[in-house]
Amino acid sequence: MIWHQNIIELPPYPRGFNLVTEDILARAPELTNCEVGLLNLFIQHTSASLAINENADPDVRGDLERHFNVMVPENASYYEHTLEGPDDTTSHIKNVMIGPSLTIPISHGKLALGTWQGIYLCEHRNHAGGRRIVATVQGRW
Repeated sequence: MIWHQNIIELPPYPRGFNLVTEDILARAPELTNCEVGLLNLFIQHTSASLAINENADPDVRGDLERHFNVMVPENASYYEHTLEGPDDTTSHIKNVMIGPSLTIPISHGKLALGTWQGIYLCEHRNHAGGRRIVATVQGRW
C-alpha cells in the first residue's frame, strides 16, 4: 500500500459552484499510477467547500447557488459574526452544510466518477482568494 500527499493550490474562483475536476486531475498526476485506491480531498478553508454533482449542464450549478442563497440568506438580523461582510457567517454555514472533504475511488489510474459527475469547488465568498486542497492518495501501484 502506498500513500502520496500534496497540496493543490487553486486560483481564485467566483462565488458559486465551480467545476474543478480537470484542475484537480492536472495537479494530482500521481493518481494515474494507482491501480486501485482512494483520493481524499480536504479544503483548508472554512468559507468554501467541496462536492460532487452534475458535470454537464451549468444550470445545475446556478440552481444550487440560488437555492443555498435562499436557505442561508445574507444580512439576517440574528448573525453576529459579520466582521468580514455579509457573506462571512453565511459562508461558514454553507461549509458546514456541504462539507470540507471528499473521498473518491481510483480505478486503473482514473477517478471512478460516474458519467455525469464532477468535482465542485463551492465558493461561498463574494471576493475570495485562491484555495488550498490537501490531496491524499492511498492505494496499490
